[in-house]
Amino acid sequence: MTTRTPATQPLGLGHWDHPLLGRRVVDHAHDDRVGVLRAIAPDVKDNNPGFVLRVPNTPPVAWLALEGGGVEWTTAPDAIEAAE
Repeated sequence: MTTRTPATQPLGLGHWDHPLLGRRVVDHAHDDRVGVLRAIAPDVKDNNPGFVLRVPNTPPVAWLALEGGGVEWTTAPDAIEAAE
C-alpha cells in the first residue's frame, strides 16, 4: 500500500493540496518576496478571455499574493518555503 503526501493530493479542477496553503511563504525565485500561498494549480498561458473548458496540460505552479491583497504572481512550487 502506498500513501500520498499532502503535496500530491488532487483537489479537483487542476488544483493540488499543499501543507502551506493559506500560509505566508518566501518565494526564493523572486528575491525572497513574501506572500500567501493561494493555490498550487496550472497556469493558463494564453490571454484568451473566454471560458476555460478543461484543465491545462501544464505543470502546476504556486500562486502567491501579498498579505493585504493585490496582484497574484506565480512561481515554481519548489521555490517556496514557510516564512518565519
